[in-house]
Amino acid sequence: MINKPPPFSIRLIEFLQKIEDLLLISLLLFMIFIAVLQIFLRNFMGSGISWADPLVRVLVLWIGLIGAMVASRGNKHISIDIISRYLPWRIRKETQRITSLFTTIVCGIMAWVSIRFVLMEKADGLILFAGVPAWICEIIIPFAFAVISFRYLLFTLNGFTHPNVNKKKK
Repeated sequence: MINKPPPFSIRLIEFLQKIEDLLLISLLLFMIFIAVLQIFLRNFMGSGISWADPLVRVLVLWIGLIGAMVASRGNKHISIDIISRYLPWRIRKETQRITSLFTTIVCGIMAWVSIRFVLMEKADGLILFAGVPAWICEIIIPFAFAVISFRYLLFTLNGFTHPNVNKKKK
């Protein structure tokens, strides 16, 4: 039996997930490097890089939101599901679908509002550090919420959010 290669859509999704992972790891390592360098420069050279602290704050924002995107692809976001654990599997499936729809709507609204926020920041022309406009640093906010919203829309349409949701408990 000959194994067929996975469809293009699956390969594309896997490629995009690898980019997310690589970006998350790269930003984390870069943030750690900048923070350690700043500590070293302050303690041993008497001064640091003037834009390093604002850059680290922006990197925390980016890492947090990219981390949320990564968590959303496997429905590993923070949730309170103590009640749903004890529901019959058919009801649990529907409650998870409703929860996914609610998450889709909330993240969609957040994406829309944050797009408006970034556009206002761009219009204001605020410079955050080292000549970098604030809106460039904030562009991750609408992007991350849009990606998360889209993923939960797919979960809602597919009717599952957990790999085990379609299986009966034994």
